[in-house]
Amino acid sequence: MLNARPSRVGVNASSRSAWTASGNVHGPVGRGDFPPEVVVTAKAVACELPKRTRQPVSRLYVPDIRRELIERGLVDSISPETIWRWLEEDALKPWRHRSWIYPRDPDFQEKAVPVLDLYERRFEGHPLEANEYVLSSDEKTSIQARVRCHMSVAGNARHVRLVEHEYSRGGAFAYLAAWDVHRAKLFGILEPTTGIRPFGKLVAQVMAGEPYRSARRVLWIVDNGTSHQGARSVERLEGAYPNLRLIHLPRHASWLNQIEIYFSVLQRKVLTPADCDSLCELQERILVFQDRYEQSATPFKWKFTRHDLAALLARLSAYDDYALRTAA
Repeated sequence: MLNARPSRVGVNASSRSAWTASGNVHGPVGRGDFPPEVVVTAKAVACELPKRTRQPVSRLYVPDIRRELIERGLVDSISPETIWRWLEEDALKPWRHRSWIYPRDPDFQEKAVPVLDLYERRFEGHPLEANEYVLSSDEKTSIQARVRCHMSVAGNARHVRLVEHEYSRGGAFAYLAAWDVHRAKLFGILEPTTGIRPFGKLVAQVMAGEPYRSARRVLWIVDNGTSHQGARSVERLEGAYPNLRLIHLPRHASWLNQIEIYFSVLQRKVLTPADCDSLCELQERILVFQDRYEQSATPFKWKFTRHDLAALLARLSAYDDYALRTAA
């Protein structure tokens, strides 16, 4: 049996050969054999949501675009390779997608701009002083210790690392962390769960040490999670620490929180796969990694500014206008 090689059209190479040999395809067609409107339509279909073309698929591959062109009566036959070449000209890959969160906070820009300014060491229109610090903080919830039912097998020249699919649950915990945006300092604690008290412990740990204890101002960037939500959290924390300012992100804006960058590194290097012998082992691994990461850490090269945000929101507004016009 021949090994099937991956193909860029969404099938393997052996399947593509079978199409060419089948009666439904009358052989490849040359570059100049199709009028421009066919090429334009093929690219337009690739840029549409599948439900607009009434196809029962969630994403389009080259065979789906080919079928649509034939069903519309634009061509009697066309090869997948021809369609692929057209898509490649404009770097169109309709089978790919990326998850995102659409800004839904009505005051998104108003709340996001102060955070972006803080990353550039500005607040309320003025540069931060040397003894003012910016901390980005959040919680990574429900980290599970997965004790594999069989030990993992190291990779070699014949196969990649093998991790047993089945596991027993060794317990779960939360990891609360804070990242000093401009000094690349990392703080973290492990707790059974998140909440007001666990987050208060993290804040107390950071604010008890220098330079934060004697700082002119320490600005904490947080999301709207229940551990630090709303005006009551502002009153509670700023009342306990006179030099602390709590800055809330817009709702559904974790992508603006720099601590999430560190969490993504932790997820990739420590928690995927979450292969451990016990809950204690996984907890120790996270804390050891935290110390090692901080030793070589440098501030993130954050480039997204208030001007980029304004441009992004303008593009999203244009998308909304387009969607309303096409739906009408």
